[in-house]
Amino acid sequence: MSSKPIGQPPGDMEGVAARENALIFRSFTSDTAFVLGMRIRDRLLATAAKPAVVNVSFANPDQLLFHACSKPGTNHENDTWVARKRRTVLRWNCSSYLMHKKFEGNEQLFADTYALGPQAGEYAIHGGGVPVRVEGSEAIVAVVVVSGLAQEDDHMVIIEAMEDYLRETNKSGGTQ
Repeated sequence: MSSKPIGQPPGDMEGVAARENALIFRSFTSDTAFVLGMRIRDRLLATAAKPAVVNVSFANPDQLLFHACSKPGTNHENDTWVARKRRTVLRWNCSSYLMHKKFEGNEQLFADTYALGPQAGEYAIHGGGVPVRVEGSEAIVAVVVVSGLAQEDDHMVIIEAMEDYLRETNKSGGTQ
């Protein structure tokens, strides 16, 4: 478990996209989701002063694989943000932070661009929702979400955990 501070995301949309698009798993199972979820939770315990929710689910209709709080103090609002970030990832096939960068955080422009109308509140263009992609599939197979920190930290704790996991499993020749 690393106690180094959570890193900062790339400053531009292209950098954010490149980093997330490099995260390709050979496979992704409920075991993978559990290990990844625990790594994120452990990292949050070691580095984050505020509590956060960690959520991993398959992309199919709401099959929850992992859900935990990093420490006491989360509430229902965190779960609302989890759902909104997850919907954003699934609809636009990219991280919720990439959508934030694309629209420079302008939620009205985002809602108008996609003619979301009253459904705009069902989506969040704030960091913390990241797609899981698997080699050989063009579809997203799962979504990892963190809610409770600054959006950059919500995003980067996932990205860094996924990078570390992939680096370790590729080095060891183990299965993902």
